[in-house]
Amino acid sequence: MTELAPSYREPHRPLELPAALPQPDLNEVRLDQVMSVLSEPIRLTILQKLLKHSDEWDHPCAWFGFDRPKSTLSYHYKVLREAGLITQRQYGLERRSRVRMDEVKERFPGLIELILEWTPPGDELP
Repeated sequence: MTELAPSYREPHRPLELPAALPQPDLNEVRLDQVMSVLSEPIRLTILQKLLKHSDEWDHPCAWFGFDRPKSTLSYHYKVLREAGLITQRQYGLERRSRVRMDEVKERFPGLIELILEWTPPGDELP
């Protein structure tokens, strides 16, 4: 299995975090919904990058370095959050994201490992 980022192996939680934005209880999320969300390569890339390279607790949208309009990226983060795959917190004007790893592992065993091992077609990230 590909190595998880340090913040997922040994998470250190800051004492005070802003409240998470609304997200579903993962027990209510269906596999077909998750698979539909993950059919978009940029969303898989977002999850994979968080899982492999996240040295901090959560990251702002700009951290990902995508050359896409902010509105497009905001939409993808919202879809991931509404599917229950990430949690987002509001820090002033900025939303920061983190994979709900433990919950996703419990609800969908093996999914995190598949995301970590995924390679985009043509070995190019979107």
